[in-house]
Amino acid sequence: MEIYDLIIIGAGPAGLTAGIYASRARLKTLILEKLYPGGHAASTSLVENYPGFTEGVSGPQLMELFAKQAQKFGCEIKSEEVLSLELRDDKKIVRTASGEYSAKSVIIASGSSPNLLGVSGEEKFKGRGLSFCATCDAPLFKGKTVAVVGGGDAAVEEALQLTKFAQKVILIHRRDTLRAVKILQERVFAEKKIEVLLGSVVTALEGDKRIESIRVRDVVTSQERRIPVNGVFLHIGYTPSTEFIKFPLERDNVGALVTDANCQTSVAGVFAAGDVRSKLLRQIVTAAADGAIAAFAAERYISEVRT
Repeated sequence: MEIYDLIIIGAGPAGLTAGIYASRARLKTLILEKLYPGGHAASTSLVENYPGFTEGVSGPQLMELFAKQAQKFGCEIKSEEVLSLELRDDKKIVRTASGEYSAKSVIIASGSSPNLLGVSGEEKFKGRGLSFCATCDAPLFKGKTVAVVGGGDAAVEEALQLTKFAQKVILIHRRDTLRAVKILQERVFAEKKIEVLLGSVVTALEGDKRIESIRVRDVVTSQERRIPVNGVFLHIGYTPSTEFIKFPLERDNVGALVTDANCQTSVAGVFAAGDVRSKLLRQIVTAAADGAIAAFAAERYISEVRT
């Protein structure tokens, strides 16, 4: 069994940045990714808020640069899905469908998946009008009409953020009251650009090449209507990608991994970075920061174990 200093699970912005920092520190580093390098960021058509790209950059292009930089310093990247982890004091065992790998330390950077509605059109319109991040995509809808689905703090905050760009924002929530804190509710109801539809659910996303309309059903009367929109922002929660973790790690109320300021989990030598980690803001830039911190902390941990 080949032994590495560090194994990174996930090749999104967090995992690739961790690979850059770890490899530059001359740690023997392996990144395991079940799909392709870049994670969700690689499916983003335009990234306008990553520093250094004044005109924006496509997600695939940015993630390709991340991957090339990691490989330049000697980081190994393999396309293998991690099935399980085994933690010991002296080493960590990572199992994939292709075999087993051993490492002194592990960084979990497996990301998370936004929860979907389970209606027609969702897969078709991902990246073509369907978004999960107003901070990322709001400028693309300047002067247009968009819908936000959800009733919690995140959904309400996103609706307010979108008013800086969109002509009209329709906030749709299945319950008869919003779940967001009162001060956010006050702001959203006072905002003239926002129309709030309570007791309503989206049943379909419609359009040709991009979203052109949505179907909305009243949960009381069951009446359905078509509403023209140019985009839809979903904020109905997310699910951390931690199904391969069979051992107890401290988690928050949605299942994200809880860490300290150095991205250390509740198990020594196991770190978490990016969207899988419990945190306030999930962006490419914060994932990259997590990756750098986790790799630096892992290097220190390995040095202490060696001594």
